[in-house]
Amino acid sequence: MKKLINDPKDVVPESVTGFVAAHGDLVRAEFDPIFIVRADAPVAGKVAIVSGGGSGHEPLHAGFVGYGMLDGAVPGPVFTSPTPDPILAATKAVDGGAGVLHIVKNYTGDVLNFETAADLAAAEGIEVRSVITDDDVAVKDSLYTAGRRGVAGTVLVEKIAGAAAQRGDDLDAVTAVATKVNAQVRTMGVALTACTVPHAGEPSFDIADDEIEIGIGIHGEPGRERIKLEPADSIVDRIIEPILEDLPFESGDDVLLLINGMGGTPLIELYIAYKHAAEVIEARGMHITRSLVGNFTTSLEMQGFSLSVLKLDDELTELWDAPVQTAALRWGR
Repeated sequence: MKKLINDPKDVVPESVTGFVAAHGDLVRAEFDPIFIVRADAPVAGKVAIVSGGGSGHEPLHAGFVGYGMLDGAVPGPVFTSPTPDPILAATKAVDGGAGVLHIVKNYTGDVLNFETAADLAAAEGIEVRSVITDDDVAVKDSLYTAGRRGVAGTVLVEKIAGAAAQRGDDLDAVTAVATKVNAQVRTMGVALTACTVPHAGEPSFDIADDEIEIGIGIHGEPGRERIKLEPADSIVDRIIEPILEDLPFESGDDVLLLINGMGGTPLIELYIAYKHAAEVIEARGMHITRSLVGNFTTSLEMQGFSLSVLKLDDELTELWDAPVQTAALRWGR
């Protein structure tokens, strides 16, 4: 195993230390317990948004802490949910008196631990709501969850809900828009290689050099099928058809197309995937009015990508375009 680390047990705190040192104008961190918040948190009178989960998916979630997006992020160990204590601490640190929304990917540990933290926060007088993201269409149940997994569509939920909170919407309204985005986004991914968790020291699953896994989860969970490597256009066809059929998307829809790298795939390949996905979508009579390409919800150094399609309307488009200033997304300011 070759990794740019010191001690495997120190990967998360050292990474967070470096992240805060690089982006101290945007964020600050606490380490006992560990969490990251906006540099200006708490923002009085604003609904605060907290997300989090296992590390290894960077920039999710710390990279999205800042103006117009998240108020706090809670990093657990690599691919392991944070415990309730740091989630509660982050919730208290960002509470500006208007309530807190938890955005939680649908993994059993994350759901249970955020739920416990929300109950503890409520006991201290903080109103907390939760939205569970479950945008993955590949499989209904997996090694880590009951129901669909929360994957790259979570980024779109966080951005749009963050914009609603930033403009002053109340807790009910911010929760409603987050719920709406989750209901209108669908995602599916593919892995070309496995990744290696630092403390494990070996690949998370075995896959031959000429094989790919269709419908992979962001922790390396199995997908729908394992097949021989195909040309990029054929791979895109395999994952975009289930996405478009699931909502279902229809001719005339305005959509946002997200091509998300899993950590080890270069941009030159992600844009090849975008090219064909856009051709398929436009051939269906839909219109790509917004797009995003890059590494946003990764799986350490896994080679592969996921494809997300979000059905837009005027409100969601306005909120997507609203100013954001985080380490990973930044426009309009």
